[in-house]
Amino acid sequence: METAYRKTKIIFTIGPATMDEAILEKLIKEGVDICRINMAHADHAWTREIIQRVRKVCDRVGRQIAIMMDVKGPEIRTGDVPETFELVVGETFDFTYGEGLGGVGEDGIRRVDVNYPGFANDMSVGDTVLVDSGLIRLKVTNIEGHRVRTEVIISGPLGNRRHINLPGVRVNLPALTKKDEGDVDVGIEENIEFFALSFVREPADLEIFHKYLNDRNSAAKIIAKIEDQQAIENLEGIIKASDGLMVARGDLGIECPFEDLPLIQSRAINACIQGTKPVIVATHMLESMIESPIPTRAEVTDVSNAIREQADCVMLSGETTVGKYPVECVQTINRIAYRMEKAETLPIRDDIHLTLPKSKMLKSAALLAASLDASIVVFTRAGLFAQKLSSLRPQLPIYAFTDNPVLFKQLLIMRGIEPFFMEFNHYHEMTIQSAFALLKEYKWCKAGDPLVVVTKQYAGENLIDSTQIRELE
Repeated sequence: METAYRKTKIIFTIGPATMDEAILEKLIKEGVDICRINMAHADHAWTREIIQRVRKVCDRVGRQIAIMMDVKGPEIRTGDVPETFELVVGETFDFTYGEGLGGVGEDGIRRVDVNYPGFANDMSVGDTVLVDSGLIRLKVTNIEGHRVRTEVIISGPLGNRRHINLPGVRVNLPALTKKDEGDVDVGIEENIEFFALSFVREPADLEIFHKYLNDRNSAAKIIAKIEDQQAIENLEGIIKASDGLMVARGDLGIECPFEDLPLIQSRAINACIQGTKPVIVATHMLESMIESPIPTRAEVTDVSNAIREQADCVMLSGETTVGKYPVECVQTINRIAYRMEKAETLPIRDDIHLTLPKSKMLKSAALLAASLDASIVVFTRAGLFAQKLSSLRPQLPIYAFTDNPVLFKQLLIMRGIEPFFMEFNHYHEMTIQSAFALLKEYKWCKAGDPLVVVTKQYAGENLIDSTQIRELE
């Protein structure tokens, strides 16, 4: 299937607007790379059905995409209330634990339960409590037992099970809840390629998750979602402990001053590129297109900035779960990506710190390809060469061939990488020729095109890394 080359990858979130096979087929043909399943809104039966449906459509279309399960992670929510509370500025309001349905306490002060037993232990007088995506703001004035008393600073309606953010507060929630473990087990059984872990606060959260996957022989990669100030403080350690990063701008923009968000995004993207880890920019990319067939000009600029900063992926959420124009959203990102990538001028990034000889060899291969106006062909079983080449951000395509079916789909998250699955031959030249045949078959290249090939070859009995200049015959 002939496909235009786009370096930036597109993740879409599946939902009622996109779960139909006909819509899925359109999205896959438009070039989406990863399907995200949000476990905050999915049960196990639906999840299994959707995974199988996506794979069925991929087989029919002849183009494979990866699947990412977004694990809900630890979160604090309010409990139920008998009817929506209309909070008033200056009102005293209590957060409690274990007292049941919200209402009016014996002292005449309205209250609501929270789902976290350690809430009062983690809070201090003067802390801020944000409810319902920051629409309601309260300030802690007193703590007694399991009761946290607050003053309403910004009023608003408080309904059932509203999400709570605690800017600057270190909470002692587990990295994985029991619900998360049940969800992850489904993903493992269905052999999905990625898990995204919500509310990652420190590297230890990822170590717990890695152990959980390793104990169950899962080869899935873990994407760390950074969503609060603690994650920003531990950013470099989180990147090192993860397989990739998601800049989850929804909660992050609530937990941190919103004027800091562009700087945080830029820092996260650059840190991931330097650390050779893929990075996703998510939330509100094309929010207006939930209802509108065209984006706002501000959204066009936002998406283009993420691409200009060389993020690996941009992600659609509500736009493709409940939006009226999911296919048009992907087409919009395609248009922006093609235009922004065409405007790039540097052959590769020259600010990547390289120390290992193999890394320097890959940089040389990328520079050689740029000087020859050649594409790069790389063979990989672990993905390390492809990942390093991707982090160098070359202008020309990187065709990555692997005989690992799981890695084949995991390569889809890396900027500039076009992956191919095929069996490798013991004779390296036969493997190279098989790769060339695939490139011609899928019309990625044509006879006479120059290629820079990064592969291993035998020198006597020793297997060595090599960089070769080849021409497609």
